[in-house]
Amino acid sequence: MNSKSIYRVGIVLYALVIGFFGVNHFLNGTGFQNTIPSFLPYHIFWVYLTGVALIAAAISFLSGKQTKLAGLFLFAYLIIIVLTIHLPAVMRSEGSPIISIALTNLVKDTGLAGAALMIAGSGHRIS
Repeated sequence: MNSKSIYRVGIVLYALVIGFFGVNHFLNGTGFQNTIPSFLPYHIFWVYLTGVALIAAAISFLSGKQTKLAGLFLFAYLIIIVLTIHLPAVMRSEGSPIISIALTNLVKDTGLAGAALMIAGSGHRIS
């Protein structure tokens, strides 16, 4: 398997995961709205907006169009989520199951942010 094929498979898998998370924002919107920081109004709006953004990023990665821009925006979004939702959850968590879930989400989204940054910097298209 050559490098281009490996990259293509990786992009497709990553896009499917990001797309799944986007769709999940619509399927579980009322549950996610409780995670939105209290200083932001209209919690459900932000849940749906980020769901659309995640789906748009997945489509961008799959189509090979505007991948640098999509990767940079996805990176920024995920880092904001890490800093405003997951890190505070880790810091206020008590008890091993709760801190384990919060820490897992923090590490997962940090890794996904890193992958988005790699896609943005790759300069490659999927096609």
